[in-house]
Formats: sequence, structure tokens, C-alpha cells
Amino acid sequence: MEKIPMTRRGHSALEAELKHLKSEERPAIIRAISEAREHGDLSENAEYHSAKEKQSFIEGRIKELEGVISLAEVIDPTKLKGPIKFGATVTLVDEDTDEEKTWQIVGEYEADIEQGLLNMKSPIARALIGKEEGDSVEVRTPGGERSYEVLKIAYI
Repeated sequence: MEKIPMTRRGHSALEAELKHLKSEERPAIIRAISEAREHGDLSENAEYHSAKEKQSFIEGRIKELEGVISLAEVIDPTKLKGPIKFGATVTLVDEDTDEEKTWQIVGEYEADIEQGLLNMKSPIARALIGKEEGDSVEVRTPGGERSYEVLKIAYI
């Protein structure tokens, strides 16, 4: 199996979600199923079917998280330097609009573009890998061609 790179923050978030699912969500859904069973005929019991469906989702997510965590390769970006690679926090300027953007390149399970966490498999991240400050980057995105200049690379 291939290792899944992630930052310490991303690994901790997945472990916290797994703990929450096992210690809070799983017991709550077991109680809900038990209560729904007490209402009688299960074939026409919407609460029971809804609870069983939610239980299936929770158990699936627990299995997924356990698998991802077992394959995780935690990388500490503060120990890295040089050209852009996994873990780098990169400040770019859009060469067409002069808009500055800052993203950290992270693993797919911790990516959240709204939080500035860019999936390492995204077109922008793939185009940035190996670049240095001052380099220009052409990126083919779903919205069309974009040109960025790398302003700053930090490993924090």
C-alpha cells in the first residue's frame, strides 16, 4: 500500500474525527436504533431505517479514517526547505489580476481551499512543485489558463 502524505495538523484532525465518531456518534446511533426498535413493526418504522442508514454511514467513515490513518506518512514542513514541495506555504500573485493568494500544499484528506489548504493533486499544486521564488507558472485549470508568479515559499 502506498503511504498517504499529510501534515501533523491534518493527521490530528483525522484522529479527532475518528475519536468523535467512535466515542460519541456510534453510541448515540446505537441508542437511537434501540429506541426505534421499541416502537414496534420495523418494516414500516422510518426512524429505525433512518438510524440504520446513519449507522452504516458512520461505520463506513470509521473504516475509511482507520485506513487513511494507518497509511499516513506525517511530514513536518518546518524541517523542509528549498523549491516548492509538499508542505510548502506558497504566496503567488495572479499575473493577470495582481491578486495575491497564499496556499499550503497538503494531502488530499486535509485539503480545504477555503482554509488555504491546497490538495497536492490539484492542477495548481502539481504545476507549483519544483518551482522557486520568482518563477512564473502556467496552470491549466477548469476555468482556463492562469499565470502566477511565485512571490514567497515558506515551510512553517
